[in-house]
Amino acid sequence: MKPVVLAVDVGGSHVKALASGEKERRRFSSGSSLTAQQMVEGTLAAVEGWTWDVVSVGVPAPVRGGKVVAEPVNLGDGWVGFDFAAAFGKPTKVVNDAVMQAVGSYRGGRMLFLGLGSGLGSALIYDGVIEPLELGHLPFRKKTFEDYVSERALKRKGKEKWKKAVVATLEQLSAAMEPEEVVLGGGGVDELDDLPPGCRRGANENAFLGGFRLWDPDWLAHLGESGEPPGLG
Repeated sequence: MKPVVLAVDVGGSHVKALASGEKERRRFSSGSSLTAQQMVEGTLAAVEGWTWDVVSVGVPAPVRGGKVVAEPVNLGDGWVGFDFAAAFGKPTKVVNDAVMQAVGSYRGGRMLFLGLGSGLGSALIYDGVIEPLELGHLPFRKKTFEDYVSERALKRKGKEKWKKAVVATLEQLSAAMEPEEVVLGGGGVDELDDLPPGCRRGANENAFLGGFRLWDPDWLAHLGESGEPPGLG
């Protein structure tokens, strides 16, 4: 029997949670001062009444070997070295938030995931092998990619300039990574009316599916002949 998974998607504005078998996610506000301990406490309060066996957490920070190795840029401190399993009281897997959404969006082949949100999340999956990336911090124009395509850039520069920067970002990163397809996720994708060729629109809910898949050793086999991921329910 598969374990019941609590998937937690930590964002710059909200922390969202969903347990496998539940129908509606729950969330609470995060913000720039949120610590790891506050995230766990807020999550446990938000999901009161649910039961689960294991936990998946997607964090907007570099993660290696299941541990956060640098403090998130858009959150508070206390993430590096934090014992998530002890805090949740259950076995816990921690990944970069872009990785979790990428895993939930994957349909096969070589896929580049880019998350347009408070920053620029990125991950590459090639034939089921997951490679976390930090493309948003690479130099672009006078700053970095993240400085031109984040939510802050959208508010600062306006929608039209932001959209042009997103297209330029897609062109450069696609040329470098040579994916078979690019999946655009995060809240910013809703601002794009049309997507360039070779791109498809992701969904924030795929982060939960990704969290569930992290505990399923056979998740690649579940993609099916159509390549479509199964539903969340």
